[in-house]
Amino acid sequence: MAENSTNVRMKMALWGVRATSKGLGAVAPWAATAWAEKLFFTPRRPKRSRTAEAVLAKGQQRVLKLGGEKVAVWSWGEGPRVLLVHGWSGYGGQLTAFVAPLVEAGFSVVTYDAPGHGVSTGSRSSLPEMADMVAWVGRATGGPYAVVAHSFGAAATAVAMRDGLKVERAVFISPPADPRWGLEDFARTVGLTDGVKRRMAERMEERFDVSLRDLALPTFVPFLKVPLRIFHDVGDREVPFASGEAIARAWPGAKLTRTEGLGHHRILYAPEVVKPSVDFIAEARPRNAWPAPELLAAASAAPPPRGLLRVVHGS
Repeated sequence: MAENSTNVRMKMALWGVRATSKGLGAVAPWAATAWAEKLFFTPRRPKRSRTAEAVLAKGQQRVLKLGGEKVAVWSWGEGPRVLLVHGWSGYGGQLTAFVAPLVEAGFSVVTYDAPGHGVSTGSRSSLPEMADMVAWVGRATGGPYAVVAHSFGAAATAVAMRDGLKVERAVFISPPADPRWGLEDFARTVGLTDGVKRRMAERMEERFDVSLRDLALPTFVPFLKVPLRIFHDVGDREVPFASGEAIARAWPGAKLTRTEGLGHHRILYAPEVVKPSVDFIAEARPRNAWPAPELLAAASAAPPPRGLLRVVHGS
């Protein structure tokens, strides 16, 4: 009964959103664009699992300050860094199934809640902002040897790598290939008119000084030489399996593993994903020496990468 009640509330809420979209789009398209942008750039904060909270509680936590926001960061273990990156409307704790295996394999692990996500402050975000955050946290905590990234976080990580983030191994789980697909799906879901959708795309490109096409992974990952493993479920309802296939085709040497029955979130806890990911990361030992874990204590002193504050707040 509770599930049915929740489904009814969700359907009623969506009906209200579509009614607003249709009404504003007809009489005030510019107001509809601003309203849709606010909705599009505002992540949800899902209920946090007790299992994830228990793992986070055992980590070393720091709160880093950036641009007026407080970013929660956790770390475990010693050795080469592995950065865990969550997706849109996610939080760092969603990837904590990787923590113990990586620490046992001789790595230190870092994860965080991006602004507007989890327990970090902020209310809005975007792909360019999340890409900058990957680079900033990675650099502030000593530079990652490897990255494990989920969903939208994988796209953000790829953009950060394109823009200079150095890693030696990467694991992408359920990665989206093209942010334009996300905009199209959002427009269909909330019932945006073609005009409002077009204005949104134009305003996004102007705000971030980038073509949305240039953020599509297949356009730039052919130039990335980092070994990559991709795991994607064929029944993923949030990011289609075809997206993982497109990235695997474009990324030199990438290996795609398909799963079944794990969906978009259970895949993060599946042994058939966690173990081969850790084995892949551990196959080659890092070439560089990593700073001591205490560096995290002073991480907030590290300057942010160029462009980190170019986000939608107040614009």
